Amino acid sequence: MGEQRPLPPGEAWRAVAACFASTFPLLARHHIHLTQDRLGTRLRFTDGTSARVYRETRLGSGLAKDPCTLVITFRLRLVHGRTHTLFRLESLLNTPLFVGFPGFASKLWLAHDEQGRYRGVYEWDGVERAEHYARSLWRVLALVSVPGSIRYTVLPGVRRDDVIADPGLVGEVASGAMAKAAWWRIRTGT
Repeated sequence: MGEQRPLPPGEAWRAVAACFASTFPLLARHHIHLTQDRLGTRLRFTDGTSARVYRETRLGSGLAKDPCTLVITFRLRLVHGRTHTLFRLESLLNTPLFVGFPGFASKLWLAHDEQGRYRGVYEWDGVERAEHYARSLWRVLALVSVPGSIRYTVLPGVRRDDVIADPGLVGEVASGAMAKAAWWRIRTGT
């Protein structure tokens, strides 16, 4: 995984626009599904925080051929108290910003944790594609997020649901500074 930074603005916004345009044919062909498999599940992280899954979005089967797990976090500006509920309701409108990206398989939407951070836990098809998405999305998130709160990690070769079922798997694939970060590491007892 490369340095944690957004793509250059032009490249990122072109990618977001292409994703947006790709989403409508997927919707028309009924390839996008809101599933309830993990709805309400509380994921606990090694930094001591936890968050509840409030939505799950899947493209087709939701399974990638070259799987990797992507975890993104951010803290929204000006969202406190009851406005968290409004954000969760509104966030469905954000679906066109990710489902049309090449490689998207599925996403768990996590409500804010005890520190006000939101997380998305994805299964993605291909590490490079996941990285490209995270660095493109950064530009969108930067418009509404607290500066410095956007982070992501990509775990190659592991399915999202396998990481949730057996958090010990990440020790085998995480490397560098992100391997030590606790905000994304799911712990047992979810």
